[in-house]
Amino acid sequence: MSITAETRRESYELVDAKTLYTKIRKIFEETKRPYTARELAVILHENHLIPFPVRQAVAPRLTELEDEGVVEVCGKVYDEVTQRNVATYRLVDIEH
Repeated sequence: MSITAETRRESYELVDAKTLYTKIRKIFEETKRPYTARELAVILHENHLIPFPVRQAVAPRLTELEDEGVVEVCGKVYDEVTQRNVATYRLVDIEH
């Protein structure tokens, strides 16, 4: 196994994905508004759930939640930090 594959695996094993899934869902449920990965990262960091407010901590969880049909991409907004358009996510409305 390459060093990068090994460190990536080790890092993945340290992530408490289930807790992050729950917290991300809770944020969406409580506010009923879309968020970017960076916005969610800031909220999770402010609540001491991730060590740094970086999108890389949240984006993989959003992708996994999207693959499970829990969240969906619903639009895009301009991100001042990256100076790029980025996707916004929301909970999937399971009633419709």
